[in-house]
Amino acid sequence: MKLLRRKEGPSLDTRLAALLEAATLGEGRLSEQAVSGARAVAERAGVRRRLSIDHTVAALAGATGSGKSSLYNALAGEELADVGVTRPTTSTAQAALWDGEGSGPLLDWLDIPQRHSTTTEADFSGLVLLDLPDHDSIRLSHRLEVDRLVELVDLLVWVVDPQKYADAALHERYLRPLAGHRDVMLVVLNQVDRLPAQAVERCLRDLRRLLDEDGLTGVPVLAVSARTGTGLNELRTLLGDRVSERKSWSARLAADITAAADHLATAGPATGEGQVARSWSREVKGADDAAAAGVAVDAVDARTDAEPGRPAAAAATPDGPPAPVEGPVATPEGLRSASGGAEPGGVAAGRSAAGSAESGVVAAGRAAAGRAASGGAAGAGVSGAGAADAVVCLLYPS
Repeated sequence: MKLLRRKEGPSLDTRLAALLEAATLGEGRLSEQAVSGARAVAERAGVRRRLSIDHTVAALAGATGSGKSSLYNALAGEELADVGVTRPTTSTAQAALWDGEGSGPLLDWLDIPQRHSTTTEADFSGLVLLDLPDHDSIRLSHRLEVDRLVELVDLLVWVVDPQKYADAALHERYLRPLAGHRDVMLVVLNQVDRLPAQAVERCLRDLRRLLDEDGLTGVPVLAVSARTGTGLNELRTLLGDRVSERKSWSARLAADITAAADHLATAGPATGEGQVARSWSREVKGADDAAAAGVAVDAVDARTDAEPGRPAAAAATPDGPPAPVEGPVATPEGLRSASGGAEPGGVAAGRSAAGSAESGVVAAGRAAAGRAASGGAAGAGVSGAGAADAVVCLLYPS
């Protein structure tokens, strides 16, 4: 009997390298926002993976009055955060640590100066729990602090209350854009002690409906009361499972890489004169490097206009960079012919990894490249296609 082994996708290291390669190919050709965003994600991921992977950083995030600090204290088993009716109560993030030895560099990177070692017996070994300011605070500095840490933490625990769980600011600014991060997200409906049992069920159903509409199907939703302790055991169990698995940090980085790849694959062409003045030899070198790494599915194909049939570019003028010259562009078959009829190894590996069917991401990348080419900048359009398709092979696990 033949056993079938499950095909594993590319490693996180490989996907990080592919993301940087795709960003390099897209520099000056795809939108600066998409390229710089991809580089920022790669840099951030590189730093996080070098820090303690034995610790999971979970953040309690939510709106004013949702009871984040009360829940934080309840989980820590002691009064670490101030709780009161005066808003805002939490001005800066603070951390509760369970077996925090070795977490110092990680907390330094997160820029969390307030740190507390807990003495509770909960099975949270390795958990770093953050209490964040309000995401809808009247103070801009508080909102910026939330935005900064939401990008960095491993696990997001959104704390909502019965009055504001449907707040558009939460769903449109955070939950919906983070739909791709559903594997590193929990939602807690706090303060359920203020509602009768039937009302709690109605709130949970409506919250579940809203999350599904946000693209967060499957994200756990728990009914909790930090004041009475209702649901705290279930929350502790869920947090403990996530912490013991030691996978939240890598799942977060994988989701970040996928989001950056989506932005590159659908990015429009770069604007400005600098995009045409790039060195063609640099383009060819970038494509060759990508092929050698087995990264670019079509990046090498897209640069086949380096063949003798490619029209020469106009000379630069004092008024600006040279404009692309209209003319025929060599086909992928031409490149294979120049290679002795064999498809370059990087391209073949890319096609094998990507499969015979073209994914929606590739199609989106081709569409973006087509828009660029139809705009008249043939050279930029071809380069855009290569950079977009370079994302596909290793950034999206099979």
